[in-house]
Amino acid sequence: MEAPRHSMNDLFSQLGLPAGSEEIERFIATHGPLPATVRLADASFWTPAQAAFLRESLLVDADWSEAIDLLNEELHAGS
Repeated sequence: MEAPRHSMNDLFSQLGLPAGSEEIERFIATHGPLPATVRLADASFWTPAQAAFLRESLLVDADWSEAIDLLNEELHAGS
């Protein structure tokens, strides 16, 4: 059985953030680009719960990993 694929909108909802496309673009513009030396989950703008979710999802290669990787790329673009 194939794991479900989550969209960026789904990820933002899961993180408790506004999940509309415009809100996501605004979030990325506001918080990016992250320096190359800063891991996504270590960025200062996450709550402890959000950071833990990001770390744990990547650690276990959860079905959220693809959306998290995309967010990571978007936030590091231009760094």
